[in-house]
Amino acid sequence: MSRNEKVNPSRIDPKFKYEVVKMPGGEKLLQCFQCGTCTSDCPVARFDEKYRPRNIIRMVQLGLKDRVLGSDFLWLCASCFTCTDRCPQGVEVASVIRVLKNMAAAEGRIPQLFKVQLGNLIKTGYVYEIPESRIKRREALGLPPLPKGDVEGLIKSLKGLSVMKVLEG
Repeated sequence: MSRNEKVNPSRIDPKFKYEVVKMPGGEKLLQCFQCGTCTSDCPVARFDEKYRPRNIIRMVQLGLKDRVLGSDFLWLCASCFTCTDRCPQGVEVASVIRVLKNMAAAEGRIPQLFKVQLGNLIKTGYVYEIPESRIKRREALGLPPLPKGDVEGLIKSLKGLSVMKVLEG
């Protein structure tokens, strides 16, 4: 999303901010007065011009639900809570972003990379599928085998969650 991208008034959801406020972690969203401390202290924002916690909060306040939940930048948050720790208004910015990620995931709006990682996690117990060549190299170096992931336990834990529907769909 660029700063100059126009907002279609028919795409504004004035109730969106109240949906977020009702969720655990989103309660203080409306206390944000856009000082920019969250963005100036964010380690991710230092390296990626697209990621601006302040802008995410403002888009929620303005009701830009589709734009926020459909964005890739939402998923860049490292959940380090620096923004939350430094906010002069006590807005739990990282928690609001977690709420938004959960809302996006419930609608099936998860970037492909995360879908692949979740698929690998369910298949192998790891988010990264370890190539056979790496396993052989470990053996050749005399390293112990990697521990097996508890795939059955993981699937049992995830059963019934909406995130599983994302993989199916």
